[in-house]
Amino acid sequence: MPAGGKGERREREGSSRMRPRKDAARKDGVIQIRVPAGTKAMLSRAANLRGQKLSEFMLDSVRRQAEETILDQRIFFLDADAHEKFLDLLDAPNRPSEELRARMARMPVWER
Repeated sequence: MPAGGKGERREREGSSRMRPRKDAARKDGVIQIRVPAGTKAMLSRAANLRGQKLSEFMLDSVRRQAEETILDQRIFFLDADAHEKFLDLLDAPNRPSEELRARMARMPVWER
């Protein structure tokens, strides 16, 4: 058979199947979403800026948001003394610093 024929291709394909995959974690869950073209373009641009594929960028972003959401819902328990101290701190928060006041009075970049 000539070089590059079917027999050689099968041999190459067969040998590649025996090598372990770089990403051994099985990905068998599928999530599909539809987005406006402008949103997809923005997400693609952000992914490119990070040097990621669009799906990698979206998965990283969504995972980060999910973790934050879950952590925000954590319940914590305090003994009676710690609970009183906690309530005192909530009732008498620190006064905002001059730096914080200046930052809060400044117009956000996206509104300039």
